Amino acid sequence: MRVERIAKDKVRIFISFEDLEDRGIDRDEIWKNGRKVQELFWDMMETAYIEVGFEVAGPIAVEAFTMPTEGVVVIVTRVPSLPSAEEDDDEDEESISLHPDPLTTFVFKLTDFEEVIRLAHALVEYGVNAKLYSYKGAYHLYCDEKSIQEAQYEQLWAILSEYGDFSEATLAVLEEYGTCIFPNHAVEELTERFPI
Repeated sequence: MRVERIAKDKVRIFISFEDLEDRGIDRDEIWKNGRKVQELFWDMMETAYIEVGFEVAGPIAVEAFTMPTEGVVVIVTRVPSLPSAEEDDDEDEESISLHPDPLTTFVFKLTDFEEVIRLAHALVEYGVNAKLYSYKGAYHLYCDEKSIQEAQYEQLWAILSEYGDFSEATLAVLEEYGTCIFPNHAVEELTERFPI
């Protein structure tokens, strides 16, 4: 098992097929949520904490895929926590709009335009309607949650977090203070204008 920290809130873990066999897990079993797989997951999290200081606290997004000759790659991303349920209910609407709900808001920040292009190519098959903004020296991709199917949520979150970081900026802030680069269909526009 090899652990690599790829961002503050994200690690990539490589598990060889030999590691899986040593644990009594066959290739098909890795996709089931059995006891052995759960034990493997928590062993991975312990290894990630020991080797790179990655601590699981709060919600996480997990993306796993196989490499035919090498094994399984698991990307674990810490998802920003929801605001505390104990917060006062009498907060005004303006202050609430400044703290996006990470479970319903898809705004991701990228610092490199090349990464924006790569992300667009990774997203194009999902039919997500998105807007692209420039704000505070970074690119912010807002994905319209109405265009995201519930079954795609975790997969899209994993793809978005592989290329960028969850943005604290809301759509209202981006519209008010940012510069709109693509007001609609940003993913399609980027892939058409910048083929890779």
